[in-house]
Amino acid sequence: MKPYKKIDENDLKNIAEFVSRDRILWKDEVNEEYSHDELSAGQYYPDIVVKAVSTEEISKLLKYANTNNIPVTPRGAGTGLVGAAVAVEQGIMLDTTLMNHFLELDDQNLTLTVEPGVLLMELADYVEKKGYLYAPDPGEKSATIGGNISTNAGGMRAVKFGVTRDFVRGLEVVLADGTVMTLGGKTVKDSSGYDLKDMVIGSEGTLAVITKAILKLLPLPKKNVSLLVPFPTLAQAIGAVPPIIKSKAVPTAIEFMEREVIMDAEEYLGRKFPDNQADAYLLLKFDGNTMEEIASYYDKVAQICLDEGAIDLLIADTDERAEAIWKARGAFLEAIKSSTTMMDEVDVVVPRSLVNTFVEYIHELQNEMGIRIKCFGHAGDGNLHAYILKDELSDEQWQKVLNMTMEKLYTKARALKGNVSGEHGIGYAKKAYLKESMNSKAVDLMQGIKKVFDPQNILNPHKVCQD
Repeated sequence: MKPYKKIDENDLKNIAEFVSRDRILWKDEVNEEYSHDELSAGQYYPDIVVKAVSTEEISKLLKYANTNNIPVTPRGAGTGLVGAAVAVEQGIMLDTTLMNHFLELDDQNLTLTVEPGVLLMELADYVEKKGYLYAPDPGEKSATIGGNISTNAGGMRAVKFGVTRDFVRGLEVVLADGTVMTLGGKTVKDSSGYDLKDMVIGSEGTLAVITKAILKLLPLPKKNVSLLVPFPTLAQAIGAVPPIIKSKAVPTAIEFMEREVIMDAEEYLGRKFPDNQADAYLLLKFDGNTMEEIASYYDKVAQICLDEGAIDLLIADTDERAEAIWKARGAFLEAIKSSTTMMDEVDVVVPRSLVNTFVEYIHELQNEMGIRIKCFGHAGDGNLHAYILKDELSDEQWQKVLNMTMEKLYTKARALKGNVSGEHGIGYAKKAYLKESMNSKAVDLMQGIKKVFDPQNILNPHKVCQD
C-alpha cells in the first residue's frame, strides 16, 4: 500500500464545501477524547474530526478520502475497549453521534429504523414506552447502536435472545468509494445470495460505514423478576448453569460474579449490595406476561440451584429491589477501573460448562504473575470479562506482565476450545491474538474480504485482521 496522504489546509477547505465548518474539528480544535477509547492506553490524535449529519455527507467524505488516499476512522460514542475507534493512521475521524434520529417505527412489521448515533439507552427507552423490546442488552448503555452493530455486541440477554446480529434486519451503508448501498430490509427471511449485511455486522468499521439500521423488535414482557443466588464456591455456581439451561425454563439473563467484585461495586456506588457474604453468585432474570408465568420458571430454577448447593435464594420481585442488584452489576467495570491505576481486559468466550475451569485458571495466574485480575461475566453463554490491573507497577513492568498474562489467558481459552472475543471485538489491541487463534487460511479470507470492500484500505486501517 502506498503511504497515506497527510491532510493539509487544502483538504480542510475541500471538505468544508460539503460539511459545515462548524462541524469540523481541525488541529488544536480536536479534543483529547478523540485520541482514545474507553480503555486503550495508547493515544492517536486524528488530523481532523468530521461530525456528519447525513448519508450524503458521509458518501461525499468517503469518496473524497478514497480519491485522495486518506484514512478514515468511523466513531460513535467512543465507549469501546479494544481501540477499534482510534485513529492509528491519524487522517479523518468520522463522528456519527449527530446522526441520532429515530426514523420509523413500523408496528406492522415490528421494526425500528434508526440512524447510527442513537444511544442504546435512548433506544431502549423509546421502544419500551411504546410497548416493545429491543432485546440486545450490552452493559454500556451510552454506546451508540452503530457501535453495537459494528462489534456485534452481546450483553446480558444473549442467553435467551441472541446477540445484535440476530436483531438487525437491514442496513444502509456507505462503501469506501462513497457508494451508498442497502443490505437486507424488513423481510423476515432472505436466502438471496451471500449475506453482505452479516459481513458488515461485527466488522468494526473496516468494510463500510453504517448510516441507517432496521432493527427487529419484540413485544415488551409485562413482568420480570430477578433471582440472586449465593453459592459457597464459583464451581457450584457455574455447575448449576447447564441444568438450568436444560430445564427449558431459560432465564433472560444468567450472570456470574465473585464477592471481591461485589465489594468493589459497593465502594464505588456507596451503597450495600443485597448480599455480600458468599464467595460466588448467580444473578438470573426472568420475564413474562404474568407473575404466575414467571413463577413457574423460577420455581424450577430455584430448586435446581438448591440441589447444586446454593446457600440461599433472594427474590427481587419489585422494581426497587431489582434495580439495586442490576445497578451494582452495571457498575462492575467502572468500579474495577476506579480501584486501580490502569487496566486492560480480556473478553474471551468458552463453552459454558468450562467457565469455572477458566476462572480457576485466572486465580492461579494471579499468584503466578503477581498481579490482580478481576473477573465477572455471562455464565449463560460462556463469555468472561477478565480485567488485568496495573496497580503500582512501573510502566515497564506493566507492559511486560500484561503481555505475558494476556498471552497465557488467550492460550488457555484456545485450549478450552474458546475464542478471543465474545462481544467487545478485536480492534487494534487484540488483533495479534486473533491471528494466533485462527487458521492462516481464515485470516487470508478475512483480509481478502477487506480488500474487495476497500481496495485502498482507507477504512479503519490496522484493525481486526489488517497488518
